[in-house]
Amino acid sequence: MQKIFSTADVHPRDRFDYWMGTIRENIIRNDAVPACRRAFKAMLSAGSIGSVNLTLSSSSAVRVSHTTHHTGQPSDDQLFVFMPLAGSKVLQQSGRQTVLKPGQFAVIDPRLPHEAIFSDASETLTLISDRKLLESRLGAVQDLTARPIGLDTAEGQLASGYLKMLPSQAGRLSSAAADVVEVQLLDLVALALGKSREEHISCGSSARLLVRTKLYAVIDARLSDPKLDAAAIAKAAGVGVRYANAVLADENTSLGRLVQSRRLERCRTALADPAQGHRSVSEIAYRWGFSDMTHFGRRFRAAYGLLPSEFRCQARMEAP
Repeated sequence: MQKIFSTADVHPRDRFDYWMGTIRENIIRNDAVPACRRAFKAMLSAGSIGSVNLTLSSSSAVRVSHTTHHTGQPSDDQLFVFMPLAGSKVLQQSGRQTVLKPGQFAVIDPRLPHEAIFSDASETLTLISDRKLLESRLGAVQDLTARPIGLDTAEGQLASGYLKMLPSQAGRLSSAAADVVEVQLLDLVALALGKSREEHISCGSSARLLVRTKLYAVIDARLSDPKLDAAAIAKAAGVGVRYANAVLADENTSLGRLVQSRRLERCRTALADPAQGHRSVSEIAYRWGFSDMTHFGRRFRAAYGLLPSEFRCQARMEAP
């Protein structure tokens, strides 16, 4: 792996901006907020196994957002597999959230909005594959994104072990050997993801699962729109409102309740985030689609037992 960038070579006031410029140029376009800009440190190395690109990054705590404004880029033709080697990484996509620990991995589709939170002193291996290479083995991956693949299956153990070895071997293999390893690597990752799909689909029909995935994706992509309603969501997902609600009933929710719960989750995350402490409660609520602060306060307290301002004060006191 070759070092691409290190903040050790940059003045502290410029480190985060230079880091983001490197990430946007070399990996994927996104927005990010560090937990502490002045103390931010990061390093990025890159390599490849055949046509599969690898990056090894370490950084201070940071929150990353990839929105609809960042789609339509070259990364849309790729799929990303993230695996922490140290620290943890929270991933959100298509209505799913997972906390990845070292050794676990998950796939993310850059065509869809997603968020990631890196813990302090985290180190993450990222596998960047041509979309066709994985989808030729798995089919569409919308139902697999942000699902943790761990060590609870033989397939997951094999794939995780293989991924861990890559940073030390990238750049040392002959061209012929790299081609063989690339095939084995993608086969193992696809096997582990496919096993996860089998276990999940056994809980419900694949057709309903696909509709549910689309509904979550539409809602997450348009969550900040205060005019978002059931009809618009169902239409964007290609189904009727009645069928959409019937599918969501499998999870004891509906279009309206799902929109509200997702907005409350986003507001709760923002209120607990020290990096967003400069934002007012009302600014956060309006950003995530609430238009009535009284209504927002009631719903937030019903969901979390505290008013938004009380929750923020409690989060600040509990923060290390």
